Amino acid sequence: MRKICSVFRSSKKDEMYLYVEKTEKMKRVPDPLKEMFGAPIHVFDMLLTVEKELSRVDAAKVLADIHEKGYFLQMPPPKDDYLLDLFKDRPQTGVR
Repeated sequence: MRKICSVFRSSKKDEMYLYVEKTEKMKRVPDPLKEMFGAPIHVFDMLLTVEKELSRVDAAKVLADIHEKGYFLQMPPPKDDYLLDLFKDRPQTGVR
């Protein structure tokens, strides 16, 4: 399976992306998801095949979701707990 996909970045959530079929654009993305995602910012178009190496997601899963649902939503990576702990014990200063 192969599709030409458009990838959009969320204007509301850092590191959240939507993959859609280029010819359909955002037509099959549900309205509640569009609202949560915000204004889509086009990042790039690409030919996606199951063999394609993607950095955070499996290409076969992306293609399957686009075929079934009309889109694939890539969520931001989870924040490491240790990074949150760095700021938890930090003394508060009067500077903001």
